[in-house]
Amino acid sequence: MQLHPYLFFNGRCDEALAFYGKALDAEIVDLMRYKDAPAPADAGQGSSSAACPSMAGRLEKVMHATVRIGDTVLFASDGNEDGGPQFRGFGITIEAAGQAEARRFFDALADGGQVTMPLGPTFFAESFGMVADRYGVLWLIIVHAR
Repeated sequence: MQLHPYLFFNGRCDEALAFYGKALDAEIVDLMRYKDAPAPADAGQGSSSAACPSMAGRLEKVMHATVRIGDTVLFASDGNEDGGPQFRGFGITIEAAGQAEARRFFDALADGGQVTMPLGPTFFAESFGMVADRYGVLWLIIVHAR
């Protein structure tokens, strides 16, 4: 079994994926936009926007994306656009290969975000820090003690 976090960016998914591409070397494996979805069978001919007029403004938004960061897969979407993303009660941990990689990831994620614990040595790790990125996702960066 595998677990894959699914992040909903409420209309900012393209922006977030570009940010994670630069910050974390994230690779988009698959991406589907709302316009790519087939029209419901009872809608007759035409695009999915014909079947649902409220969808017309969202056709270019991301319905689903599969993103690879290192050996991990995340899913992402523009999803529910009501009220903005609500990333609370969880964080995503990155086990960096060393100090330089940890610093690079941490600083990139902190750009436009909020550091909640500066990256530095702790009693349980060579280096550890926490940062909420510009989208509100909490990242925990760790370099395990060797």
